Amino acid sequence: MTNPDWPDGPRESVGYGAASMPDGPADPPSASNGPGASGRRRRRRRRLGSYVAVAVVLLALVVGVVIWAPWRKPPVLQPTGLAAGARTTSSVTFRWSGPATGPSPDRYLVLRNGKVISSVPGTVTRFHAAGLAAYKYRVAAVRSGNRSALSPILTVNTKAPSISAARWQGRWTVDIRITKGAGALRGKGATGWTEAWRTSPTCPAGPCTVQVTGGLNRQTFKATLARTGAVYTGTTKADVFRCGQSGNSVPIKSTLTIRVTVTSAQPVKGAWLAGAWTGQMEISSPYTLGRTYYCKTFKLTTKISGSS
Repeated sequence: MTNPDWPDGPRESVGYGAASMPDGPADPPSASNGPGASGRRRRRRRRLGSYVAVAVVLLALVVGVVIWAPWRKPPVLQPTGLAAGARTTSSVTFRWSGPATGPSPDRYLVLRNGKVISSVPGTVTRFHAAGLAAYKYRVAAVRSGNRSALSPILTVNTKAPSISAARWQGRWTVDIRITKGAGALRGKGATGWTEAWRTSPTCPAGPCTVQVTGGLNRQTFKATLARTGAVYTGTTKADVFRCGQSGNSVPIKSTLTIRVTVTSAQPVKGAWLAGAWTGQMEISSPYTLGRTYYCKTFKLTTKISGSS
């Protein structure tokens, strides 16, 4: 029996609709066949595309958040432009520029010769330092506990005081050279030697009268030298020579007249100290009678110089 809607002869497939199915029970469409398969594939592709687009958007947002990260503390930039200001013999002033961009510091740390010596508010960009020396300064900015890199080094020297303002103190190696009267001494070649002296100012600070304790001809003497500017003068008596032969001699009470001029000075631990000096010492020895010998009056003139 034939379907009245179809002509006799072989049937041609025109689809999988119910009207085109042959007689008998119809097979259910498979996952890869049927009118809904291509639609499902298109829907899956659309959903996959949507997922990819959403993922791209989320990735962009994450990257943007990481880059922006508003909760991250921005770095504190280092101060720049350190420059020396006014100088005196006992102090220096210098200034700097704060960060050109970024947050303002809460405060600045001031370092001298590598050590933190002070802190100033972030609104202050200058510093006044007391002391007498050459110093190396650096500055660091601090914000919320974070510290910037150190600024470049600024070397600042205080003004040098006059040499007359130097304090004459310390231990000295003293070169003594006889310039006149060496013939009065026994022995050849006794025209010069080196001694150790120490000068101690009688005041707690600055230049003033000094006490000198020194060696002369392997004997020790002490003298008080008064100061006038950079010049120190004084007279003392000392047994620096002996009259007679070894084992049978008596001391000669010689008069030492000393005149010293400080020739250089330098800052040392915040104090202005003498660095070198030169001068003259006259040794006047009276007639001296020993047990079996006597010594005539004689006078020596010497040139003296000291270095620390």
